Amino acid sequence: MKKELSAFEAKSEAQKIAFAPIYFQAAISLWQLGILQLLRKNKKGMSVKEIAESLSLSEYGVQVLVEAGAQINMVAYISEDTVVISKIGLLLNSDRMTQINFNFMNDVCYNGAKYLNESIKNGKPEGLKTIGNWNTLYEGLMQFPEQAKTSWLEFDHYYSDIAFNAALEIVFSEQPKTIFDIGGNTGKWAIACCTYNKDVRVKMLDLQVQLNVAKKNVEEKNYLDRIDFNPINLLDTTQKIPKGADAIWMSQFLDCFSEDEIVAILKNVCQAAGAKTTIYIMEPFIDNQKFESAAHCLVGTSLYFTTMANGNSKMYSTKAMEKLVEQAGLKVVQTFPLIDDSQQSILKCVKQ
Repeated sequence: MKKELSAFEAKSEAQKIAFAPIYFQAAISLWQLGILQLLRKNKKGMSVKEIAESLSLSEYGVQVLVEAGAQINMVAYISEDTVVISKIGLLLNSDRMTQINFNFMNDVCYNGAKYLNESIKNGKPEGLKTIGNWNTLYEGLMQFPEQAKTSWLEFDHYYSDIAFNAALEIVFSEQPKTIFDIGGNTGKWAIACCTYNKDVRVKMLDLQVQLNVAKKNVEEKNYLDRIDFNPINLLDTTQKIPKGADAIWMSQFLDCFSEDEIVAILKNVCQAAGAKTTIYIMEPFIDNQKFESAAHCLVGTSLYFTTMANGNSKMYSTKAMEKLVEQAGLKVVQTFPLIDDSQQSILKCVKQ
């Protein structure tokens, strides 16, 4: 439990929350206008005037940005008019994960965030209308404006891709010949499987709009002879997952659904699974993180699901997911926590 704040400290923290949106945009401007990059090159510091002249910006504009940057510890004053970049500023300027998170929030979530009230009341992603007119984000993802689509895909792929090497070793330790990739998105996992093992066959199951993109990526890698495509809407309970898989893989997929929807999907998985089929669920679970900042990001991601994605899903805890697995007629037989120093855990499941 966190230390109880004094009344003065609590009031101070409340003001930080009140002004958080505009400070976020100041951080974006410091980065995108090149101020952080410039300060990184000039480690001894620069004056407002020097920054303004170097970037062809007004002194006024630079001044308000660096003053804001100093408040959020992205830059620091070393004299009355000279600033240097801080460690936080360096991270935004050069750390890939930090940049991906900033871009995702700015390009995908920011404009829609003010529709959180309506999303909570209506159970729909009311903020999605700031990007396009779809019922869920997944229906329109490939039609997003290019910058928003790029930022979404980079966010989605970053956190799964860093776990792939360890995940491949786990899945292929049982030498599956046929893998079903449910919610395969752009085909990265299917391609990784075929690269890892020269004999495996993969069947991707996803919405047709997603499979269209995946097929192009698979074709570029010359794996069309080993990767098949099965269009399916898993929210439609009349559409059944086919049988025949040695392993069924779901990566960052189930968090896209409500608890009732997850149980329905896993029941579909259960009916498709044979006695020797192994089911793998890879997710970043809120309660199984090494660092507090990771849990902070995951809880924030739940708000993205509420306002932008579908209005009813979230990031789950390990215990919550295990409970849903059991309700669907499956059981967890092994857990692989935080594989390869990622935020991801894998639940290995079989039929009860």
